[in-house]
Amino acid sequence: MGQPESREISASEQSELPPGQRLQRGWPVTHYGPVPKFKPDRWEFRVFGATADGEKHCWSHQEFSVLPFASVVADLHCVTKFSMLGAEWGGVLARTVLELAPPAPNVTHVMVWAEYGFSSNLRLSDFASDRTLFATHKGGELLTAEHGFPLRLIVPHLYAWKGPKWVRGVEYMTADRRGFWEERGYHNIGDPWREQRYSYQEEPGDGPEL
Repeated sequence: MGQPESREISASEQSELPPGQRLQRGWPVTHYGPVPKFKPDRWEFRVFGATADGEKHCWSHQEFSVLPFASVVADLHCVTKFSMLGAEWGGVLARTVLELAPPAPNVTHVMVWAEYGFSSNLRLSDFASDRTLFATHKGGELLTAEHGFPLRLIVPHLYAWKGPKWVRGVEYMTADRRGFWEERGYHNIGDPWREQRYSYQEEPGDGPEL
């Protein structure tokens, strides 16, 4: 994994950082496991689970690539304590996916699935934010494989682990359950402004009912 570079930052930049974070110059590569090999003819994006019509919805890579394109300028806050401010992300808004494949009325959470069975759970309200984006580009250029090409989720108001690289689908859920890192001791919500890093910090209602 890449190592963060640091530099002196202004008071205004410091005020934009969540507690415990430091400003990052450049973009370190941080992930668990190997980088998957992209095979466009076999790639598929799926929406399944508690959909409004009870059906699974699928897009090939070509079909997903022609969905409405949007840009979001947003920060990225890594739980390892570096923050990258004001990045320009391009891709498909999560709201677009919700419109094309609506969830059932009783859906409260989603599980975002990625390569190798990696997963991250989100409240539906976080997923439906107008700034949550399935990113294909950063700074006007395609993502590299190491940074999540062909698709990674960006959830600017949560720690970056909540936005997996190499996304392959979304499961609509009527009850919460923990994803990959959440099962391994990370906070179920992951709000950087509240410094919700680890599960021992959870308060009643933050996690799934036992």
